[in-house]
Amino acid sequence: MKKGSLACVGTGMMLGAHIGPRARSHIEEADVVFVAVSDPLVELWVQGMNRDVRSLQPFYAEGKPRTETYREMVAAMMDEVRAGRRVCGAFYGHPGVFAVVPHRAVAQAREEGYEAVMEAAVSAEDCLYADLGIDPGTYGCQHYEASQFMFYKRRIDPSAYLILWQIGVAGDRTLARFSATGAELRAVLLDLLQEQGYALSDEAIAYEAATLPITTPRMERLALGDLLQAELRLETTLVIPPARRMEPNLAVSQRLSGLGQSGW
Repeated sequence: MKKGSLACVGTGMMLGAHIGPRARSHIEEADVVFVAVSDPLVELWVQGMNRDVRSLQPFYAEGKPRTETYREMVAAMMDEVRAGRRVCGAFYGHPGVFAVVPHRAVAQAREEGYEAVMEAAVSAEDCLYADLGIDPGTYGCQHYEASQFMFYKRRIDPSAYLILWQIGVAGDRTLARFSATGAELRAVLLDLLQEQGYALSDEAIAYEAATLPITTPRMERLALGDLLQAELRLETTLVIPPARRMEPNLAVSQRLSGLGQSGW
């Protein structure tokens, strides 16, 4: 195993409240820390744990494809790993959830023979379940990135929760936007949802996790039809509760009963 190493950790969603001891240890003991978090205050907080903390935010630019930004971020981290340093990448939320750079960096480091680990952390999904009181085991949950949901054919079950991430940029093909898409692209999404069995009058929730202890999560309830005029941001997630009852599978129930199984 080569000398340099990489650890990608999550700081959780809320400043100071979600970081685990292993993630903190990686940050404190690293030779260099690269940080990509949701708020400048969080970045300052990470800077207090290590003398060499470098922000990844300058790699972003309006109109610059995120694919190029991600390549540059991975390259910056790998340069330090190849130089024999213990490198830590600290990312807001969970480093493996909607986070391209940690996955690519860990894979690249391992491919080149370096030790590389990813530490699990509290994600926006975890906060969503707690804030909205959703148990994914009750009706089931379907998770999609909003644009991917639009670009590819999916089979959706309206009796389960449908969770669309990054709804603010739904339909964007440029991968270079830092502002929400408009009503025209959202109308395409609404058409798709109606094709899947949803009605414009069905309830949805615009959700944003709290990132500072002094803030509260956004949990705005609206009709799906109101999505055209709703205020959506890059961090907004759309949660659509079950729109119909679950349909019992009587054939399977009868088969299980024949095997001596009873219950639901």
